[in-house]
Amino acid sequence: MTTVKGAAQDERAMPKGRDLYVILGALMLAMLLAALDQTIVSTALPTIVSDLGGLNHLAWVVTAYLLASTASTPLWGKLGDQYGRKRLFQASIVIFLIGSALCGLSRDMFELIVFRALQGLGGGGLMVLVVAIVGDVVPPRERGRYQGLFGAVFGVSSVCGPLLGGWFVDNLSWRWVFYINLPIGVLALLVVAAVLPATGDRERHRIDYLGTLLIVGWAVGLVLMTTWGGTRYDWISAPIIGLLAGSLVLIVVWVLVERRAAEPVMPPKLLVNRVFALGAAISFAVGFAMFGALTFLPIFLQIVHGVSPTLSGVYLLPMMLGMLLSSIGSGQLITHYGRYKIFPVLGTPIIAVAMWLCSQMDENSSTLSMSLRFALLGFGLGLVMQVLVIAVQNAVSYEDLGAATSGVTFFRQIGGSFGVAVFGSIFSNQLASHIEDLVRVLPRGFDPAAVQGNPQLLDRFPAEVKRSVLHAYAQSIDSVFLWAVPVAAAAFVLTWFLREVPLRETSRTTDYGEGFGAAPTVRSSRHEIERALSELMRRDPKAAEMYNRLAVLCGVELPAGSVWALCRIAKDGTVVRQDLADRAGVTLEQGRPYVDRLVAAGYVTRQDGTLAVTASGRLVADRLFAARREGLCRHVDGWDPEDHPELADLLTRLARTSLGDDEDGGLLRAVPGGSGRTG
Repeated sequence: MTTVKGAAQDERAMPKGRDLYVILGALMLAMLLAALDQTIVSTALPTIVSDLGGLNHLAWVVTAYLLASTASTPLWGKLGDQYGRKRLFQASIVIFLIGSALCGLSRDMFELIVFRALQGLGGGGLMVLVVAIVGDVVPPRERGRYQGLFGAVFGVSSVCGPLLGGWFVDNLSWRWVFYINLPIGVLALLVVAAVLPATGDRERHRIDYLGTLLIVGWAVGLVLMTTWGGTRYDWISAPIIGLLAGSLVLIVVWVLVERRAAEPVMPPKLLVNRVFALGAAISFAVGFAMFGALTFLPIFLQIVHGVSPTLSGVYLLPMMLGMLLSSIGSGQLITHYGRYKIFPVLGTPIIAVAMWLCSQMDENSSTLSMSLRFALLGFGLGLVMQVLVIAVQNAVSYEDLGAATSGVTFFRQIGGSFGVAVFGSIFSNQLASHIEDLVRVLPRGFDPAAVQGNPQLLDRFPAEVKRSVLHAYAQSIDSVFLWAVPVAAAAFVLTWFLREVPLRETSRTTDYGEGFGAAPTVRSSRHEIERALSELMRRDPKAAEMYNRLAVLCGVELPAGSVWALCRIAKDGTVVRQDLADRAGVTLEQGRPYVDRLVAAGYVTRQDGTLAVTASGRLVADRLFAARREGLCRHVDGWDPEDHPELADLLTRLARTSLGDDEDGGLLRAVPGGSGRTG
């Protein structure tokens, strides 16, 4: 258990002022890089395929990054806990930058896919370790606020990613989609090396390497099956059946391995938890729809409607804004009313309807009608994503909280990988079929991939040929969205079986990073509860009111400023008067009346400018800390801290660190009231 003195020393070691803001700025840059690379490629894909060839492998440019980042996140999180986050974070930046540089230098589609996987490996570390490092450098009460800023980074990346990707293609080249990471990443790396302290608790883990490898194995096998089925190989051919059989065997082995693992990536008991199983299935369907749409809508816009890559990003803004609006709005309503099932029940049919409407688009669709369809799709997605995380967090035991949260976002990312792969296979099959039907009117040597990268090539052909080709592309992409309708409809059916239970206080603290679609979340149960409690502490009443309440509860006749000073001195053991005044941000004269009350009560001694807590003062401080802990315990109602030593220790530590906090030192600027009544 952390001692009072140790807690105070840890708090003093945290960076302050400018150093803290510089560190947070570097962390946000790193997070932005990793989040952007899940969406920035979408508007550049048609040009990439035109330049490198490999139309049938288009989906893997997105899928390779998603699979690598999703599978690696649990490893990065536990390795950071075990060996220190600063060095692991620097390593993840270096891996990400190497992958980015190699992606920009790729000479063919195979190289690009391999380097995207390398980039995703580093990106997974960036997203996980950033959130953990925030907990190392920010005091507990402020962590909720600062981690909320990182959720906003995902919102910005969702909106700006497609737009930036198109701008780079139009004004530089598609390779700058990857090169732009280099200067920003190097800046973040230098700042982290210079300013970030190598702090943070170390935890020993038994890392589930085999479980992680098996996840990668069956996921890649199934994605390859959906990619190659009906394109390279017939659906009932030996390679496809072999991939299916091999993937199913790996899934069975994975479940057996996870049952024996000391710290499994995905505890098997979660898979039989009804709320988790339903949440994971619905999350899979949502990821399927979202990433598939993000990949193929730019292709539709650039080819069928002939807009530039930049403009295709602008056309997607209604979808992203609709998603942000409904994500934030549903989170606020859930926090206020405590009801959450209604949102996925409404959101999934909206997704299905929006997908059907998108399947009706053609070369004659107006900008307004397309924008409304995209906005409706984004609105439906936003209603579902965040709520699934809340539902699962609210239904599992404390020890499974972290794994359940990461599991839901994991299945969303895996769903995205499958969505892109399946959509890509459908698109390739349909396009090949439609082009074959047009063979009589098309010129010899017609290359669909060339048209995909440069739609203006169609201007060289007669008007009839151009109309026929555009219609073929429109029909092919429409088929993609039509096939997504039953997936969303199945998710709608599943939402009716999602059990709604009374919402815990900790489940009312929304982490928007988990709900903006691009964020795989990996936090331990302790880190998840610490985040939620820090957000709840941020909503505490004003400092004076809180300290007055604690004094009344403990029967202490002291004003709020004296209570703060006693807690601060008790945590430090001894403190120089000037240091105490500096921590409170006041002069010695302003703080003297509060300390005089402590000296008169026998709680503190004053000698040669040094203040020291007495035995009776420590007893009173311990009562105040215990009262604060009891208040925090009410936030985790349903999880008995006495049954979970880790949770009990966390509550004790947060109670101690949150009293006598520097943020509350401003209490000493006020003049002590009258007889010192506590309110």
